[in-house]
Amino acid sequence: MSAQTISPSLTDNPLCSDWLTFEADGRVTLKTGKVEIGQGILTALVQIAADELDISPDRFDVISGHTALGPVEAGTSSSLSIEVSGKAIRHAASAVRKLLLTEAGTLLQAEMSNLSVVDGAVHVGGRDSSLTLSSLASSVDLGQSVMEFASPKQPGERRLVGTSMPRIDLLHKAVGEHFIQNIALPGMRHGRIVQPPSGVRRLVTFDEAALASKFPDVTIVRNGSIVGVIAETEAVVIKAIELAAKLVTWNEPEPPPKNIFGTLRALDNAPEVTADKGDVAAVTGKKISLTVTKPYIAHASIAPSCAIATWTASDKIEVLSHTQSPHGLADGLGVVFGLDGMNDITVIHKPGAGTYGHSGQDDAALDAVLLAKSVPGVPVRVLWSRADDFQSSPAGCAMVVHAEGVLGDDGRIASISMESLSQPHAQRPGRGGFAEMTNAALLDPPLPVTPVSADVPPARGGGADRNATPLYAIPNVHVQKRILQKWPVRTSALRGLGGYANLYALEGLMDELAEAAGQCPVAFRVAHLEDKRAAYLIERVAEMAGWPGPSGEGEAIGVAVSQYKNKSAYSAVAVRVRLDEEVRLLNVYAAVDSGEAVNPDGIRNQIEGSIIQAASWTLKEALAIDGDRIATDGWDAYPILKFSEIPEIEVELVDRPELPSLGVGETAVGTTGAAIGNAVKRAIGLRLLDLPLTRDAIQAAINK
Repeated sequence: MSAQTISPSLTDNPLCSDWLTFEADGRVTLKTGKVEIGQGILTALVQIAADELDISPDRFDVISGHTALGPVEAGTSSSLSIEVSGKAIRHAASAVRKLLLTEAGTLLQAEMSNLSVVDGAVHVGGRDSSLTLSSLASSVDLGQSVMEFASPKQPGERRLVGTSMPRIDLLHKAVGEHFIQNIALPGMRHGRIVQPPSGVRRLVTFDEAALASKFPDVTIVRNGSIVGVIAETEAVVIKAIELAAKLVTWNEPEPPPKNIFGTLRALDNAPEVTADKGDVAAVTGKKISLTVTKPYIAHASIAPSCAIATWTASDKIEVLSHTQSPHGLADGLGVVFGLDGMNDITVIHKPGAGTYGHSGQDDAALDAVLLAKSVPGVPVRVLWSRADDFQSSPAGCAMVVHAEGVLGDDGRIASISMESLSQPHAQRPGRGGFAEMTNAALLDPPLPVTPVSADVPPARGGGADRNATPLYAIPNVHVQKRILQKWPVRTSALRGLGGYANLYALEGLMDELAEAAGQCPVAFRVAHLEDKRAAYLIERVAEMAGWPGPSGEGEAIGVAVSQYKNKSAYSAVAVRVRLDEEVRLLNVYAAVDSGEAVNPDGIRNQIEGSIIQAASWTLKEALAIDGDRIATDGWDAYPILKFSEIPEIEVELVDRPELPSLGVGETAVGTTGAAIGNAVKRAIGLRLLDLPLTRDAIQAAINK
């Protein structure tokens, strides 16, 4: 099997030394390009490495997301860390173990079969030999091919994988250490940039003299449409940037149509067909269709975007950032400043408040570097305001999803058609040689912007069309997407991408088809599932929830099932709701199959988190748009689920140690939203198609 087949990370980082180093005191350094954004990935990766090496996880230090010291890996996204980096680390650690034990066998004149390792100590015939893996590493060249020596343990030989090892990052986070927002470097100064009202606005005038007279000790930075300030304290920077914002004027571009949904519905560009089986057009029978709208959604991180940058006298850049893609950010900054992202720019990941998507982290980093260039050798910290974070970060896409099914005379689904209409879902920095950061286009000269026609291809799970292809065994299927080419509201990846809206539509359609067939929604799904893993989960979650439970009179249970990206982890979710003046979640049940569970507690945390976030989207969240700009500027205008509104959540894992581990971070987002929609339909007899399901939306549906 090739390295690329096992993990693309092994193609880019083929040597054992790319992943592991040993210290004389017995400590081991594990290196990964993936980063910790609250999902517990570093703990799971340590478990994998420690299991293969037979070294206590307490002995491990981790280098994560450091472009100068760690392996080159793609960003931490799409629930791929375990599937990609985990596989690479498992093979690398097993190869290191084999290399070191081969050396031990030579020194001890012992057969490999007679050697074992106990917490890093080499034993011969069950007795300590006085050799350790760390002592052996000092004389063994680890700059050798992983694939030449890799021999991972069989599932039954693993001792740490499958256990709920405590998180290695929580102690530091509990006391506020390591968060990018709390880091203070010696000599550090503070800066901010006047953010444009939208990405299509350009500076017309700026009264620099008025700002300088009011703040004589503040450094003012000008470049094209960029206006920035640097000061000794954050308090002064805030006052200075507030005044600067009043002293600038921006051009007034031609306003776009007011209704994004109308624009999406009117798209007539050639569709991209992502699934086509049988002949949907030739099918006859009872036709059922529905159209779902999903608004723009904010990442809405609790802590705003932040970065610290230092521009050295030798034109080298160091950036501390909570980016999800350190190498991508380095490449994007290289495009902006004409530098080699690999050699001239070092990006070091520091934890933020978690975003599960492409928020404003990278843009804040660009702001910090732009300002730091004016004061070489001085670290400059940029902390966005809450308004900046809402209005200048990429938003999760507004979408329109058309779903149509035809029910045959035999009570089975004869065809399903899906069409997803959206802006692109992944415009991350550095991809395709583009900067892909808003303020890069404000420079003089401006940096080119990525052609927005590109969306995530189906081979990577799709973007607008993610999870639009039914998991069910249906003879005739047609799935397509249309991408809105130009629109002033900037969008990019948000947890689950198009899968959330697509599953809301698809699983809603499944309930409607089951009702038309006069069948139980659970049994109807099982009858159309050849995938036994999915079939088991929907039956199990129904049992957990006490299906069918109440129906009508304001209370009901709804269900949904999916496999994330149709190739990652499976989830089935059942939700019990009560409708008074608004939708109230009472209980959420989830059954999850992610293959081999590396850290069961970590998986449960991820599922619980995705359930809560999806519930918040489904019931509350929507950005307000005013012409070409996001109007929402704070929490008063953007309610999220409160602690008091979080339901009782029960998660059951199906551990399959004989199967590969599958990513779980996004798998329950779409199923949760869909289950809520189905529960509301069963509670009030109306299918609500316009998200979020607020009190006003429910009243509008009733009136309609």
